[in-house]
Amino acid sequence: MRKFFVLILILSLTQTGSYAAFFKKDDSKNVDTSKGYVGKLPDLTTEHEPSDYNVAPPIFDSTKDFHSENAIKPIPRDDPAFVNIILKKDKTSQFVNDIQEFIDMLEQIYDSIEDNDDVQHFNAKVYFFNASADYFKEKYENKPESGYISYKQILHVSDEAKEVSVLRSEAEKYKRYLAYTDTGSQYSKNNIDLQLFNLKLSLEKTINILKNTR
Repeated sequence: MRKFFVLILILSLTQTGSYAAFFKKDDSKNVDTSKGYVGKLPDLTTEHEPSDYNVAPPIFDSTKDFHSENAIKPIPRDDPAFVNIILKKDKTSQFVNDIQEFIDMLEQIYDSIEDNDDVQHFNAKVYFFNASADYFKEKYENKPESGYISYKQILHVSDEAKEVSVLRSEAEKYKRYLAYTDTGSQYSKNNIDLQLFNLKLSLEKTINILKNTR
């Protein structure tokens, strides 16, 4: 009788364990998954190893060397050659700049004489030169520049060119009414040619003076 009771007790305990295991398994299906996966994740650090990447070496040895002060040389302000040549300021005065503009005017008048231009073309070039010389005189006549040889020479050749221009204009105007001879008349061809020759010499002299004025 006792053995029978023990056997019944053993069977009862076995069924109770199986029943508990069954409900435990079913409870896993009722787990709330709204908060994400609740299971156990594998350890990726042990199962996977990072890939090796080839890192390109920098072009420069270091940033320090790239931004080194030796990369840009300082300005040699203490070097006389650099100061006199590179940093030398334009010391050309306005007066020198002004007289240089007369060189082209004078050369045009000189070429006009050489090419035997007619009175109209010659006078037009002289007129432009005279107008520029008059303005030049007003600008510097009460200043120290008025004592320069270049200043005086420009005004001198301006007056001379004006006289020849007037002479040629009058000769062109009166030649129909005056009896010309090769000598003795201010409107004669010989006299006009002589005045043109003298003016050409004065122009050449003035051009050389202006080109050598610094």
